[in-house]
Amino acid sequence: MRTNILKWILPFVVLGFGVAGFMGINAIAQEPSEKEVVDTRPTVRIEAVSANDHQVVINSYGEVKPFENTRLSAQVSGEVVSWHPNFVAGGIVARGETLFSIEKDNYEAALLQAQAELAQAQSLLIEEQAYAKVAEDEAKRFPSKERTALFLREPQVLSAQASVKSALASIKRAKRDLDNCEVTAPYDALIVSRDIGTGQYINMGAQIAELNNIESAEVIVPIAGFDSVFLPERVKGITATVTKTGIHGFSREAKIDRDLGVVDNATRMSSLVVRIEDPYGLAKPRPAIKFGSYVQVSFAGALLENIYRLPQELVNNQTVWIVNQDQQLEPRKVKVIREEGEYFYVSDGLEADDKLVTTLPEYPQKGMAVKVVGMQDSARVAAPDSAVTEKL
Repeated sequence: MRTNILKWILPFVVLGFGVAGFMGINAIAQEPSEKEVVDTRPTVRIEAVSANDHQVVINSYGEVKPFENTRLSAQVSGEVVSWHPNFVAGGIVARGETLFSIEKDNYEAALLQAQAELAQAQSLLIEEQAYAKVAEDEAKRFPSKERTALFLREPQVLSAQASVKSALASIKRAKRDLDNCEVTAPYDALIVSRDIGTGQYINMGAQIAELNNIESAEVIVPIAGFDSVFLPERVKGITATVTKTGIHGFSREAKIDRDLGVVDNATRMSSLVVRIEDPYGLAKPRPAIKFGSYVQVSFAGALLENIYRLPQELVNNQTVWIVNQDQQLEPRKVKVIREEGEYFYVSDGLEADDKLVTTLPEYPQKGMAVKVVGMQDSARVAAPDSAVTEKL
């Protein structure tokens, strides 16, 4: 009996539990009375741009070379009797120092002989001038007698005067040859090579050494076409900085000396010559810039006015993106006039206080509504309908 009652009651109990569960689930799943809206506009970062003046700095590289190179030759012949201790390859000598000496006996004798010839010519001149005075007095006593130039000894006096001048010239040559027995440095010099030794006989005109002038050095720097348009109208005298890189790198001040005035046919580059005074630091204690060193040269070019500096990654195909007043993306064509490092310098296409987009959405489109990071979202309803969805 009890079993039959359970068979009839159990289905109603199960049905009751099912109805109660359904009502509970339905209550949980009931929609809220208000729908929450979510702003799905892409987020971007912006930066206000402003125009400034920019000083162009032009950089180039070149090799340090001597301003002057001399292949020294002897002006007299003779035996080398001595030479300066620094007159060796790599040695440095000052302007006017004696590099080597040639035996002087013959040239001292030649000077004495020239002096003797001068004394003899002067005595002959005095004698002829005395004869001419006598002839002039005799002509005055006999005015009717014919007076020729020969009678007045004019040719003899001229010949004696010529002999004096010739003797003076001989003395001048003898003194010059004697002085040239002491060969001196024409400037502060670095000895490149020496081809003589003590006791060696050298002939006049023979090359005996090679010197480099170390009072000045030059660096010929090529200027690329994209830099040449930013050169000042007058480059001579512009201060430049010469930099030697490396562990013991340093910088030295120099000046642009001249423009070579030609454009290379192969590279289409022009070249400037930079002058470095006292490259080896003899006049003042400073680092030496040795000949043959490869250095960087930098100097100020033209001044660009009202220029915008933009990171290169923000410029694509001469175009940047800004956020307009409606908080929409807007592309702007810009004119890039110079590139330096990681920046482009733009002259046209932007206006002061334009909001430049620094982080673009994945697929930017003109007119795309965006949300700017850091700007307060005062009213979501102000966003375009397409940017708002309903969340259930």
